[in-house]
Amino acid sequence: MGRLVAYENLRKLCEEILLSENFNIEAAHEIVDVLLEADLRGIPSHGVARLGRYIKERDSGNILLDSKPSIVHDTPISATIDGNGGPGQCVSNYAMDLAITKAKKSMIGLVSVRNSNHYGISAYYSEKALSEKMIGIAMTNSYPLVVPTFGKEAILGTNPFSVAIPGSKKDFILDMATSVVTRGKLEVYDRLGRDIPNGWAVDETGSSTTSPRRVLNNFNNRNPGGILPLGGSDEDFGGHKGFGMALLVDLLSAGLSLGTWSAKTYSSSQAGVCHFFGCLDLKLFGEASHLVRHMERIVDEIVSSDKAKGHEKIYYHGEKEALARKRSLESGIELDNKTKLLLTTLAEKHGIQKPADWPLTGTQHE
Repeated sequence: MGRLVAYENLRKLCEEILLSENFNIEAAHEIVDVLLEADLRGIPSHGVARLGRYIKERDSGNILLDSKPSIVHDTPISATIDGNGGPGQCVSNYAMDLAITKAKKSMIGLVSVRNSNHYGISAYYSEKALSEKMIGIAMTNSYPLVVPTFGKEAILGTNPFSVAIPGSKKDFILDMATSVVTRGKLEVYDRLGRDIPNGWAVDETGSSTTSPRRVLNNFNNRNPGGILPLGGSDEDFGGHKGFGMALLVDLLSAGLSLGTWSAKTYSSSQAGVCHFFGCLDLKLFGEASHLVRHMERIVDEIVSSDKAKGHEKIYYHGEKEALARKRSLESGIELDNKTKLLLTTLAEKHGIQKPADWPLTGTQHE
């Protein structure tokens, strides 16, 4: 395994790559910022390994680099935004900032978005509300990857959502897909040449499969098969609940924005991805400081409850990511070989000098 690369060095390299690929400064900065937050937190499925995807989507016309979002419906507490095909990170930062601005004035801000692109990890946007001591909400639909309960055709997205609640010592940050796993997790397993566990996905016949490559090929060819909703393939372990949550995300993002729902995304000249953002001022419910302390006590009591045999700790949501982020900033970010090779190839394509601590790529590329 190669050395770790420092956050600032990796950031500079990735931004230089995007700038060399004709992404503007704003887009390059915002895209890399979101992707690196995923890598910092130990979520490589949504990290800089996706740079190649964004370049391809720019080439295909899905991402329109010079496009700016526009407000098509506006009230004091809500808005609908047309992303106009712009980079998902840029559109989403604009939308979440608008939700926060409305919440500052009216204590609540709700924004639906249509015609955007992949936006990265949901927590990046929900967390923006924490600096204002507000509750943040972010969700998005996506490429059709998930089969509904009792179905075999992938017509829903992994449709993740995040809710961030401020605390005085610890913030509660829930960030989850409404599927068993994300496509990015399958891509990680495929890059590493590993089988996926039974119960993650089904093949074109609707039967469980352990081959990430088979599932990914079916996605690329729009064949039946896909990832299972949270809870699995049937109702015994709550698969219908995950299905319901995925559908809910589509209704709040695509439904409220008059946008493209998951099954129809990436089916025309533009991606058509839709998002939904929310911001709630704690003063809606009482004295903010009292509410923060009370909610934090609830979390404290839960994580201090008796532990199962063989376990010493209960983690609250966002804790593992915060610990990983701290380690990564101190020690550097670890990249798998295929991601190293991708970035090395892109850097060499444009004559970009790699940082001194750039990790080796093993036998694939020295």
